[in-house]
Amino acid sequence: MSAYPSRIVCLTEETTETLYLLGEGDRIVGVSGYTIRPPEARQKPRVSAFLHARFSKIEALRPDLVLGFSDLQADIAAELIRRGYPVAVFNQRSVTDILQMIRVLGGMVGCAERAAALASRLELDLDAMRAATAGLPRPAVFFEEWDNPLISGIRWVEELVEIAGGDPIFPELRAATLGRGRIVTPDEVVRRNPDAIIASWCGKAVRTERIAARAGWNEVAAVRNGHIYEIKSAYILQPGPAALTEGLRQLHDILARVRAHGSRPARRLQAT
Repeated sequence: MSAYPSRIVCLTEETTETLYLLGEGDRIVGVSGYTIRPPEARQKPRVSAFLHARFSKIEALRPDLVLGFSDLQADIAAELIRRGYPVAVFNQRSVTDILQMIRVLGGMVGCAERAAALASRLELDLDAMRAATAGLPRPAVFFEEWDNPLISGIRWVEELVEIAGGDPIFPELRAATLGRGRIVTPDEVVRRNPDAIIASWCGKAVRTERIAARAGWNEVAAVRNGHIYEIKSAYILQPGPAALTEGLRQLHDILARVRAHGSRPARRLQAT
């Protein structure tokens, strides 16, 4: 018997990508249906969506570790535990938490040094981006995590917006772990008047024309100047390496485009 788990099921994408980056992708026997990174992981059996799992398929894979994410997968985790499987559920909500998840996961599979090195490389890249954008004009950003109701960005996303050179317009909401704690009104978005709107709707494509057509939003600088963008959820709403690399790169490119058009000095408006 191996000293570390050798048949791992990953119920979300970020642990899958992390294990591949650590050179341990061969340990994975089942993945989430939303997995896209790396491409070869898509060849693994798909055993779950985000809120639902195919328990019979998981059992057939005989996992010695199942990895999940957040309270949203608590019911899946509880059922697997009742069936006798070892389950680890991460709950990373910030950039620091993501880096910690990488280190902890590396320890769980016996490659703590490689995981520490990966986390350190990612941290250095974040620091380099932070330094490169320091002192530049900071466009005001509304990150739209969902459209109905309007939900602003979760903590790691808002932190990445700042690292990429932007100024989130709802900084006071980022710590809310559940989406319902980050619901905002259309009128308040208008009042805070973002220079850029960056949307990522998990599970469906963003319709930028619908955002632009919202009542009263023609007054918003982002709408007037055509700065409404989509980042695919797999690159920004997955709290793992994808967000810290490709998601951050796309944020940086968008904000550079907005900055080239001209943005106002950073400002923080509080809710009334």
